[in-house]
Amino acid sequence: MNQQLEGILLRALKREKGARKAAEKILEGKSTEFYDLTQKLKKSNFKLEKLIAEKSSELRGVFENIVDAYVVMDLRGNVIKMNEPATSLLGYDNNQENINLFTLVDVSEVEKVKKSYSKLINNGSITNFQVKINTKSNDQKLVHINASIIYDENHKAIAAQGIVRDITEIKNLELQKEKLLLKLGKSNDELQEYAHIVSHDLKSPLSSIYALVSWLKEDNIGKFDKNSLQNFGHIESTLEKMELLISDVLLYSSVSLDESKKLNVDLNIVIEDLKKIIFIPSHIQINVKNKLPVVFGERTKFQQLFQNLIGNAIKFNNKKNGLIEIDVSEKKSFYQFSIKDNGVGIEKKYHDKIFKIFHSLNDHKDSTGIGLSIVKKIIDLYNGNIWIESDYGKGTTFHFTLKK
Repeated sequence: MNQQLEGILLRALKREKGARKAAEKILEGKSTEFYDLTQKLKKSNFKLEKLIAEKSSELRGVFENIVDAYVVMDLRGNVIKMNEPATSLLGYDNNQENINLFTLVDVSEVEKVKKSYSKLINNGSITNFQVKINTKSNDQKLVHINASIIYDENHKAIAAQGIVRDITEIKNLELQKEKLLLKLGKSNDELQEYAHIVSHDLKSPLSSIYALVSWLKEDNIGKFDKNSLQNFGHIESTLEKMELLISDVLLYSSVSLDESKKLNVDLNIVIEDLKKIIFIPSHIQINVKNKLPVVFGERTKFQQLFQNLIGNAIKFNNKKNGLIEIDVSEKKSFYQFSIKDNGVGIEKKYHDKIFKIFHSLNDHKDSTGIGLSIVKKIIDLYNGNIWIESDYGKGTTFHFTLKK
């Protein structure tokens, strides 16, 4: 019996030793695995700490170097932190004094700010918010604000941050610009009215002089010699030119944009209509090389533009077979036009002068020196450019652009 019990105990002890060895082996494996895991975790922690340090440094650099004012507040509007531009803008130092949003806001804007601050907390952000604030030195500023809520790891709102930009000067400049535009508009209206009055007051005596000269000639038929009749002719020609000049000055002064008259204008139809209006001598041919575009603007302005350029090309063409070519090429944001003739041409020294008002290069009876000034003014109104290429005696090409 004792031997049997002893055998049982030996077997049990053997099993226990085997189980212990197995457990030790498992524990050894787990220890190795845990050690490896610990080393990996240490490496990961080191990388994470390095990344956090880098990001903190980056954020600190952004905070310190951002041009606009940057302010961090708690949810009650108390300033926690702000950068140097914020200190310069507000005149306060949050390290030395307590600052609250609602003490900065102008009293007239408090209710407006309360609503926006509630919206910020509820929605998480506000953008393009403008408000008047008072600095420590009692200077009133208009600022533009973009703000957002800062959340903790549980997505609980803990603070608010905002970028604040001083737009006082910009707003003042905008107001000045509006006032200047209104003043300019009023001046233009007064100028047009004045031009109409002057035109009427000048044309009336001119008509009277013209009539008196005609009557004087009729009442004294056969009494004037050849030189006197030539002088009368010069007087009549001068009176006609003066009347044309007054009309052109009036036309030049009235060149302005009327937004209400803008529409899509087919320039092909404009050219065809001009061919019926302008006198085109039989020896001059007008060719449109490519189909012209449809542009947006005032039809009368485009008609004036092409009429003056085509009219000049006809007026100053001394060739037996005159040719005028109209062409266009399409660019990314504009159309580039050209009107080419084989006429008298323009010397290079005059290329920069011909667009100035009253600058005529000859004594043509129909030329007042205003036509190309009107062309330039119209193109300027449509933010385009105009320039010329010309060989004296061979012809001229006017190039100009119109935005799409």
